[in-house]
Amino acid sequence: MLHLIIISLIAFVSGKPCDTEGSNNELLLTLNKNLLRSLETQEGLPNPSVHLALRLSNYHNLAKESEHLNKLKNHLHSDIQNSLSNSQSVVGLLALYTLALKSSCYDLNSVTFTVSENNENLLTHLKKQMEQEKEHIAINHRPLTNYYQYSLGVLALCISGVRVNNHVSNKIIKAVEHEHFKHGDAESTDTYAMAGMALQCVKDAGSHVHGADELQTALSKIKQKILAAQRTDGHIGNEFSTGLAVQALLAMGSQVDECAASMEAMRADARSNTYHNPMAISQTLPALQQKSYLTVKNKNCLHEDDTLVLEPIDPVVVTPSETNVALTVEVVTSSGAAAVYSLDVPKGSSLLEALQLLKGKNVGFTFETESSMWGPFLSLVNGEQARQSDRRYWHLSSNSTALSEGVSDFKIEAAQKIIITNKSY
Repeated sequence: MLHLIIISLIAFVSGKPCDTEGSNNELLLTLNKNLLRSLETQEGLPNPSVHLALRLSNYHNLAKESEHLNKLKNHLHSDIQNSLSNSQSVVGLLALYTLALKSSCYDLNSVTFTVSENNENLLTHLKKQMEQEKEHIAINHRPLTNYYQYSLGVLALCISGVRVNNHVSNKIIKAVEHEHFKHGDAESTDTYAMAGMALQCVKDAGSHVHGADELQTALSKIKQKILAAQRTDGHIGNEFSTGLAVQALLAMGSQVDECAASMEAMRADARSNTYHNPMAISQTLPALQQKSYLTVKNKNCLHEDDTLVLEPIDPVVVTPSETNVALTVEVVTSSGAAAVYSLDVPKGSSLLEALQLLKGKNVGFTFETESSMWGPFLSLVNGEQARQSDRRYWHLSSNSTALSEGVSDFKIEAAQKIIITNKSY
């Protein structure tokens, strides 16, 4: 989600590495407007990651950001309240909510949740969630959720001015040492990036005096892992992990010329509309503006720009393609049993639309999805679940390559075979 960066490409890629204020200003404005416009078409709960990116940007529409903040405090807050009341682990969402509020300079002590008739503030609940995660790691050698969410929790506490205890941050350090940041069989660039930002914040806060050498060793290894995941085209991991990876490199003190190839890769993706998913834009835009989530710690919300205006746009009418392409879908269950289906779908259909067509043919294929901030993901296929609580997920691949986009974003442009596999992680 590997080669070392090719230094000789840096000068060729850009005369002024990471320069986003000059010639790339228009591109950044377009991304910023696309992210702001996504608030108008947002389905489901308001997205704290989108809010965080809007607040980190150099350009603002303060009225729309304030409106979205209110939605977070009402709708997302209620959803988290329900999860906490049902004793569910929501450390990642709670952490992102914390960062979103902090980015708007909102008083975190005034945000409370009531569980078992006890009314406690947001940061107290986040600390409790982190303790549960830490205890689960001690017993089961892995978090209740995953190391990405655990690292996000450490980052949110640190940025909010809470002293992170050594035994909490040590769990990340040990996971880095033993290379536990995996998603399936592959190393998770996203997790290394989030862990890097979390540990850098802990280091900057000076709260890890004992074990400082181990902390620095972990940070150095994280940086090495991120750089080793860089492809020859500049992407780190894949197109959708590069933004967080660059954020982490900048947060960990990399010189700007180290990220030149990755910056140019993200700009090329933005120009070709690769980042049409708001979640992808929300992780990429801060990196392109040479910022990271650590920037939130010192944000004061004073004298902010308020010039970002959305021009009216004509509605886009999508006409169905008259060209069909052949699609083969293979489902491999946890037992290894396989079922293969074939159908023709309109060229340009999303994978989700294709699966809906297949389901409608009544040939024995069924599926259900659950929502996430990245969009829907498969949770039930042919009656078999793949749940986070069971450390399983539905892995999607085409032509032996894992899909980097979700079911609603991946487009069927040519005849191919999609394999849906129930995997553990």
